[in-house]
Amino acid sequence: MRMKTALGATFGVIAMTAAAGAQQIDPSLKPYNAVSGVSGNLKSIGSDTLNNLMTLWAEGFKAKYPSVKIEIEGKGSSTAPPALINGTAQFGPMSRPMKSAEIDEFEKKFGYKPSAIRGAVDALAIFVHKDNPIKCLSLQQVDAVFSKTRKGGGDKDIATWGQVGATGDWADKPISLYGRNSASGTYGYFKEVALFNGDYKDSVKEQPGSSAVVQGVASDKFAIGYSGVGYKTADVRSVPLSATVGAECFNATSENAYSGDYPISRFLYVYVNVNPNQRLDPIRAEFIEYVYSRQGQEAVVKDGYFPITAKIAETDLKVNKLRN
Repeated sequence: MRMKTALGATFGVIAMTAAAGAQQIDPSLKPYNAVSGVSGNLKSIGSDTLNNLMTLWAEGFKAKYPSVKIEIEGKGSSTAPPALINGTAQFGPMSRPMKSAEIDEFEKKFGYKPSAIRGAVDALAIFVHKDNPIKCLSLQQVDAVFSKTRKGGGDKDIATWGQVGATGDWADKPISLYGRNSASGTYGYFKEVALFNGDYKDSVKEQPGSSAVVQGVASDKFAIGYSGVGYKTADVRSVPLSATVGAECFNATSENAYSGDYPISRFLYVYVNVNPNQRLDPIRAEFIEYVYSRQGQEAVVKDGYFPITAKIAETDLKVNKLRN
């Protein structure tokens, strides 16, 4: 229910108006139009979850400004803060908020905090093989599957598919676990919300990227794994989840993410070094405007994530003094 409070309160109206199965772009978001005086190079270092989306944003931006060069590197959210601090990147995409220690280190060097924009909403999906018969899992079951500490309250470890309701040939088959490595913001977020801040089992096969998790599940019939919903393929399916045992299960859809009914939904962030006493350079300012434009949020939908609202865009631009 924690995420229902966090995201549900933010998205209220869209949750009620979104058509089932569709990701609607807020009609208040304006189309992006190119301006003069934009040139130079940009580099993005950070979240693998946002790798494809940053690439789509970069491609759309470069179509407006052919002389601009943009390099994208996605090795995990934890690589973003050092890149911003050291000046090796202008953008630091992260699938989790910066930790207090990361913010403190940034502020120690620059004298002000990093700025964050919320570029998309993600439902962190639990993927199984497309032939898997499981219809629903509670967060407590997910915890007992992935965690050795079971802080979610499960009374015993879950190691076979029969323990979560599978029958027939599936009943005695061991569950094969796939996940991200510790550099990933997805790893940390899943640990916090799905494992109730518990510890992963040693048997989790840690992967360097979200697509590798999905590929592992697709090629391993008895596997389960987690990653951003945008990485879904035809060879896997996402399992509906309930916040508590016996409660209603919800699919990883836009309306369920906006309402907070899907229990592991989150914002996807892009961090920027913005000196509050200086005017933001045109190339970064316009890239951010592009992210928050109709085209930018259409790219969010294309990548399988859920778009943000014009209200969120205006709030982040104002709070972070990102609009020139």
